[in-house]
Amino acid sequence: MPGLRPSSQRVGRNPAGGSPADVTWPLVLVLLPPSETKSPGGSGAPLDLDSLSSPSLTPVRARLVDALVALADDRPAARAALGLSEQQDGEIARNAALLGAPTAPALERYTGVLYDALDVRSLTRAGRARAAARLAVGSALFGLVRDGDRIPAYRLSAGSQLPGLPTLRALWKPALSSVLADVDELVVDLRSGSYAALAPVPGAVTVTVLSERPDGSRAVVSHFNKAHKGRLARFLATTTAEPSDVGRLRALLRRNGFSVECDGRTALTLVVPADQVVTTRAQRGNLAG
Repeated sequence: MPGLRPSSQRVGRNPAGGSPADVTWPLVLVLLPPSETKSPGGSGAPLDLDSLSSPSLTPVRARLVDALVALADDRPAARAALGLSEQQDGEIARNAALLGAPTAPALERYTGVLYDALDVRSLTRAGRARAAARLAVGSALFGLVRDGDRIPAYRLSAGSQLPGLPTLRALWKPALSSVLADVDELVVDLRSGSYAALAPVPGAVTVTVLSERPDGSRAVVSHFNKAHKGRLARFLATTTAEPSDVGRLRALLRRNGFSVECDGRTALTLVVPADQVVTTRAQRGNLAG
């Protein structure tokens, strides 16, 4: 089964889009969470499941796409399954149009705090190519997508329960676990808990963000946790370094201005000043090496 093993080739779309090609993962694979919000429109042709990377996921993708399109015909049922209000019926309309809607690269489709901090549109050509190779997004609908995967806007969350189908975890865990099991190099898993549960990656590096007050006390960062993870993802996606283990990763991050602690295993803690809630675009540019 084609997987994501960095040291061997697999069939998938090349990072710039286009037809399937043999590509390899680099030594760092960063798993991102998706976002509930999606950018509208796009300039790509309608969804072609056969062109997406990790083709072993196609059967589950097709089953979920068909179920979402069919569910959109019953708006009350769709609202209940997707956790939407009547004011969000536009999200159901998006699902109804899944098979004919224009598509966009995955890293441009997702929006929100993390993706604003990642800001792939501002990357250089070389930086965007590295980001396309190193980043993958966990998706409730598509399982795992890369920047070269062109997808439409949609609404489906990891906690959704579609009528007549098993839970998303039951559907995705066997398929995704097989794909992710082929990654035998460093994985940095920035997914939220519900998405990580769809397919845990044993041994992956996880990151917790804590804010530190002037008196030394610390607290878990809530909303801006996503901004700091986006900043971290941008750096890891564009650096030319290739850390092969958590120790080298921590050292690399510290050399580049991140205050990082390690539990001695695979859990990193990113410590930020309590008043540092966002990172400016100029600051992000300084971390693109």
